[in-house]
Amino acid sequence: MTKWRKSNRSGTSGNQSDCVEVAALARNIGVRDSKDPDGPRLALSPDAWRTLVERLKHDDTA
Repeated sequence: MTKWRKSNRSGTSGNQSDCVEVAALARNIGVRDSKDPDGPRLALSPDAWRTLVERLKHDDTA
């Protein structure tokens, strides 16, 4: 069974509960909406995940 996790900085009420969850898959990193765990999901390669996280940290929208 896949273990999904969300940031421990995520709250539990209001807009703070609007989060993404991530999981280590066999070869990729899974990403899903915490409000819709049975909905659509993304599977990113480890390199793509690292790039996404770095860009988000630095607010790199280019």
